[in-house]
Amino acid sequence: MFKKRCFALSLVLVSLLFSFSYGQSGSGSVGKGKPLDSFKGMEKDITEYTLPNGLKFIILERHEAPVVSFCTYANVGSNNEVTGITGISHIFEHMAFKGTTDIGTKDYEKEKIIMAKEDSFFNEILMERDKGDRADQGRLKKLQDEFSKTQDEAGKYLVTNQFGAIVEEAGGVGLNAFTSDDQTCYIYSFPSNKLELWMALESDRFMHPVLREFYKEKDVIMEERRLGIESSPFGKLFEEFMAAAYKAHPYHHEVVGHMSDLQSISRHQALDYYKKYYIPNNLTIGIVGDVNPKEVIAFAQEYFGSIPRGEYPSPVRTVEPPQLGEKRIEVEDKSQPILLIGYHRPNVTNSEDPAFSAIADYLGGGRTSRLYKILVKEKKIAVQVGSIPAFPAEKYPTLIAFYAVPAKDHSNQECEDIIYQEIEKIKTDPISTEDLNAIKTRAKANFIRQLRSNMGMGIQLTSYQVISGDWRNLFKELDRINSLTPSDIQKAANEYLKKTNRTVGEIVTTK
Repeated sequence: MFKKRCFALSLVLVSLLFSFSYGQSGSGSVGKGKPLDSFKGMEKDITEYTLPNGLKFIILERHEAPVVSFCTYANVGSNNEVTGITGISHIFEHMAFKGTTDIGTKDYEKEKIIMAKEDSFFNEILMERDKGDRADQGRLKKLQDEFSKTQDEAGKYLVTNQFGAIVEEAGGVGLNAFTSDDQTCYIYSFPSNKLELWMALESDRFMHPVLREFYKEKDVIMEERRLGIESSPFGKLFEEFMAAAYKAHPYHHEVVGHMSDLQSISRHQALDYYKKYYIPNNLTIGIVGDVNPKEVIAFAQEYFGSIPRGEYPSPVRTVEPPQLGEKRIEVEDKSQPILLIGYHRPNVTNSEDPAFSAIADYLGGGRTSRLYKILVKEKKIAVQVGSIPAFPAEKYPTLIAFYAVPAKDHSNQECEDIIYQEIEKIKTDPISTEDLNAIKTRAKANFIRQLRSNMGMGIQLTSYQVISGDWRNLFKELDRINSLTPSDIQKAANEYLKKTNRTVGEIVTTK
């Protein structure tokens, strides 16, 4: 559960699908000794504190090195978006690095006047474009020229990347962020004697954000979409596949959003989105490293305590209805063929989640998996094959996915047939004790590995808190893995891995 699955299906396919998730980095690691023993002892070193405004801090002491990592977890992602503003979560993530009323500007009072003019011109351009064929092209050009001049004028007050420079000059590393369907996270690490500086910087950027360079940054994001979706064969397949798999739930659209929405989203809309979701009672902060919890709490009260509590946003209530039959989509492209298969399954807090992780590992989890041995090694039908236990996200009912890249002179259909054969075997033949023990060993190792860094631990603690409702569930994960039985796996396979519950997407090569 909560394994930070990337948006691409595997490292091999990352180059085919541009990922809108930024790399995670951080400092510090679990101290010496056996990792499992170290993990089991962590829970007692955690302090939880919630401000009166609802902002929760989860603090884990690790004193092996004088460093501390921070993860600000915003409980908002692309699943909170509606038609017309898809991609806005990712846009605001970019904006959070642009500074505040004090950081990133030479004169904010003058700058905000120019930004207001910028917004006015953008709205006029939008209204003229909305006329379609009736738009006055002469007026449109004049407005665009004035808009460009105003952008240049606003740039005169800009102090480029001042927020990042402050962090770097103070010894900070790993300043980054990532947006997914379920969340937006902001991460970096500091020497432990810079705790108060982090408090000052982080509270300022979420209390007084200034969305400067908004329209220029949108251009950058639109170029990301062109490269990662529109110019990428797998990106196109992924977008079409998700739209087919989800007809109701917002997992159906990509994190980066639709191009037409990106073109039309205004700075005012982004600010409204921020005001709705970036409230203290919708944020969770993980702090892991060489810190004193009492000092953390004192600084938290000083720097974050004055932020007013907001009205808690409604959760996504749209439920994807059961499929009535198999869905299939094709993307015609000159690239090599690719096959993608997904079956609907419950979210990761469901008791059956370990069974799906086991199925994914057994069938497509690396070079020792059944599908790799058969498709790649023995029959040489595919050059790559793999699986993702929860795809594209985790908070709401999701998919278990399988993918394959056929070898030269072989087809998607050949790969698809063998994948189904292996799935059917799981339904009728229980996984052996030896195989199940190997699956559990790998699961435990992977689970512990991602908790070794301070940043990895901070991300996991905040993720478990928000998605499962309690960070303590992180420490129950090994028990969930240990309790898995062959019958659990068979039950999940028979109930969910069936034709009527699957979506199949493929790239069909054209000349």
